[in-house]
Amino acid sequence: MNKFKNIPTFKNEDEEREFWANNDSTEFVDWKKLEKVAFPNLKPSTKTISLRLPVS
Repeated sequence: MNKFKNIPTFKNEDEEREFWANNDSTEFVDWKKLEKVAFPNLKPSTKTISLRLPVS
């Protein structure tokens, strides 16, 4: 028996972002079955970005 809820299909990233901002992922994903994944051919971005983070 699956005790987890089904993750809905989203129309766009904004809809998905809103969903995860208001829902607990532990109701949808079994984090105990997490598997480590490697992306050996992933090339890092060369675009420079700036981030402002709170001091705390």
